[in-house]
Amino acid sequence: MNLNQRRRFWEPLIDEGLQKIPTPFYVFSSHPIEQALADLKAVETNLGIPARHWLSFKTQPLRPLLGWWRHRGGGVEVVSEFEFRAALAEGFVAEQILVNGPAKHRWLHRHEVRNLRVNFDSAAEVRELLPMALKLDWRLGIRFFTSEEFDPEAPDWPTQFGFAPDEAIDILKSLQRAGARVETAHFHLRTNVASPEIYHRAIQEIAETCRKAGFTPKFLDCGGGLPPPDVRSRSGKAYDAEFNLEKFGKMLGLAVSEFPYLEELWLENGRFISARSGVLVVRVLDVKERRGLRQLVCDGGRTMNALISTWEAHELFVMPRRAGKQCLTTVYGPTCMAFDQLTRRSLPRSIEPGDHLVWMDAGAYHLPWETRFSHGLAAVLWHDGNHISIAREAEQFDQWWGQWK
Repeated sequence: MNLNQRRRFWEPLIDEGLQKIPTPFYVFSSHPIEQALADLKAVETNLGIPARHWLSFKTQPLRPLLGWWRHRGGGVEVVSEFEFRAALAEGFVAEQILVNGPAKHRWLHRHEVRNLRVNFDSAAEVRELLPMALKLDWRLGIRFFTSEEFDPEAPDWPTQFGFAPDEAIDILKSLQRAGARVETAHFHLRTNVASPEIYHRAIQEIAETCRKAGFTPKFLDCGGGLPPPDVRSRSGKAYDAEFNLEKFGKMLGLAVSEFPYLEELWLENGRFISARSGVLVVRVLDVKERRGLRQLVCDGGRTMNALISTWEAHELFVMPRRAGKQCLTTVYGPTCMAFDQLTRRSLPRSIEPGDHLVWMDAGAYHLPWETRFSHGLAAVLWHDGNHISIAREAEQFDQWWGQWK
């Protein structure tokens, strides 16, 4: 959908929200998630085996979303004890929970759940958790570290995750000798992967390592990383500019051929599935102008509600609609931080205090990185495709200050 179509979808939900609660608030909807899943369904046509989509909990820890996903029959990928406990509390069974992430040995031993799916990330995890895995018949995998992975802030250096090829071979052989139920080859490259070819090269490396280890996985877990549509870097480049879903589908088909006994291919796309599923609504409180720059001070912004705006540029629109001459404008949040800039772009000069600004694609990594900064957490609305409800009230002073002993 183009911006006008997306705007027409969100405006009625936002209008209803403005009648229920004060700004700032988020609105999340299941409808865009259904669209994202439909987009992914189109790339699965030539696999020859089923594909399973795990909901990346960390990307959007929203309770109504978790319940909606479970009712659809989906599974959830968790990377922390809180996420794991939330999945259990919401009724997910072991078959529907995939445990990933580093340093699981510091907490997973506290939870004796049979038939749990666990992807080991380090030798320490294997050493500490293998006895429990054998006792409870866990369905195991390991995370592979490939040459396609690097620290995004310092590309010359590796990330901290998974097993390098030689380590992976040793660990796989030791798990097999121990009689462990090893089923999954897992990798996760990073966020906003630029092209399908990067996945292809990583999968070829993993296939070769598996052959050397004598390991024939039932499941290939490709992690996440697909770039979402309509999101740009701060320099203006679309993250999906070089990514083609049709080519990605063909690449997945090639991946299946690398593993002759594969039963399912797994994906854990968080950003691609959920980024488009939410918006942030803020109200203009004050207007200033200096040195040719118009400045809008709002009741929500980067510091509290959209830390991701530090490196991403999202579409933004105004309610009510404003027209006329535009000028360079910076949108600020209410905190005493010059850092608190949601965006700087040309906006209508007719915007005035009381107007509302809508920051698009707020579904991925907005709630996890939300801060109070002495203002309280924002309210959250959930749209299940038919009805809109308050999923979380705005945090009040007594809740914020009352947490202290």
